[in-house]
Amino acid sequence: MVRRVVLTIIAVAIVGAVAQAQRGPRWEVLGQRVVTDRADHDTIAVTAAKGTFTAVRFDVTGHAVDFHRVVIHFRNGDDQKVELRNTIRSGSQSRVIDIEGKDRVIRSIDFWYDAKTIGRGGKATVRAMGRN
Repeated sequence: MVRRVVLTIIAVAIVGAVAQAQRGPRWEVLGQRVVTDRADHDTIAVTAAKGTFTAVRFDVTGHAVDFHRVVIHFRNGDDQKVELRNTIRSGSQSRVIDIEGKDRVIRSIDFWYDAKTIGRGGKATVRAMGRN
């Protein structure tokens, strides 16, 4: 009887581990900004409560946004500069940007973009996503 219970617990643990692995990486919203055609730079503030991340990406809705550069600021004072140079269409996302180093708590993310891609009087939402 005890053997049966132990085997059942092991089987449940294996099934749970396989299901988690099949889901892939977990992405969490770090913050978002509504960007307009009047500016070309914005900052997304990220609270330290969000924790550490191994990668970030940007999701865009509303209008396309032509990204030029991204600077990720960490709690320890370090920065990671990224040349993105991509036009992200509405409903799409940027490439995955791997975070350099370990235990990197993100404080904020600055991004520079071409406001002309948004369109006259238009708005786009840029959402920063972090992968645990």
